[in-house]
Amino acid sequence: MTSEAGGEILFERRGPLGLVTLNRPKALNALSLPMIRAMHAQLRAWEEDDSISRVAVRGAGGRAFCAGGDIRRIYEVARAGDETELYEIWAGEYGLVAYVGRYPKPYVSLIDGIVMGGGVGISLHGEYRVAGANYSFAMPEVGIGLFPDVGMTHALPRLPGHTGFYLALTGARIGAGDALAVGLATHHVPGTDFDALVDRLAAGVAVTDAIAPHAAPPPPAGSLVSERALIEACFDAETVPEVLERLDARAAAGSTFAAETAALMRTRSPTSLCIAREQMRRGVNLSLAEAILAEYRLVTRLMEGADFFEGVRAVIVDKDGKPAWRPARLEEVDLDAVRAAFGPSGWPEPRFA
Repeated sequence: MTSEAGGEILFERRGPLGLVTLNRPKALNALSLPMIRAMHAQLRAWEEDDSISRVAVRGAGGRAFCAGGDIRRIYEVARAGDETELYEIWAGEYGLVAYVGRYPKPYVSLIDGIVMGGGVGISLHGEYRVAGANYSFAMPEVGIGLFPDVGMTHALPRLPGHTGFYLALTGARIGAGDALAVGLATHHVPGTDFDALVDRLAAGVAVTDAIAPHAAPPPPAGSLVSERALIEACFDAETVPEVLERLDARAAAGSTFAAETAALMRTRSPTSLCIAREQMRRGVNLSLAEAILAEYRLVTRLMEGADFFEGVRAVIVDKDGKPAWRPARLEEVDLDAVRAAFGPSGWPEPRFA
């Protein structure tokens, strides 16, 4: 076993298996730039190594697979005016996500506990997404003035029945049952069986055959399944205000779920909501690489604005939960500027293909 990034990420060769362990449990295995660089380099080395036939990725500590990118660090370097490191973080994370999406060897994500943001990016685009019983998925970026990134422009519009639109515009959490029902996860294995599954992968057993003895029936699904008809009816609206109007009408007719969903959306950044809705419109026609390039362009714009910094301040730094969004009302969002933000930014752009 080797460790990189000060021990924050571990790499182990076990027979034909290359095993990655995210080893930052106190930070819920959030991805730092050194972790991102080390993982990208190791995956490339294993791609070229004929003795490695499959890769698995897991998180240490039991509470999280990976809670995302290191948002606090991004906030700090941006506030310090360090544009070099700022865009190295974004380009590095997005580059790793794009590489996972085209990785030529079987890629197995062992996901128990929290999986959000960048953690979704380095797991969802792989072939095998094994959810433990404590799996908890969210893309909550609209709550910090960002948008669902790391390839979600590509992935979420492709989920059935506008469920991806709902996840993008609310940032709501879902469990393993819902994730399996809509295809975010491919298999369910209790987290207590992950070590045994790794042993079988290391013994060279074909991936599907390695998973099979440990597979369990899907846990009960939640509101993403039970409220599927309402989600479809409300979230296929063309604009965010129209989504809210439909939710309000359902709430007036007695739907608690609709009332709670509308209330949650009204706490989110209006600009982020409009960006997320435009992502869902465009993303179904974009490849993963094209989607990630669009996200990089978007993030360069948002780093020049106010809502991301205000959202991180309110949620992560000061933790007062009271962001002052600018603008504060959906009606004040410049939709032409939102659409323009998907175009070339003027910054040097990485290649994600």
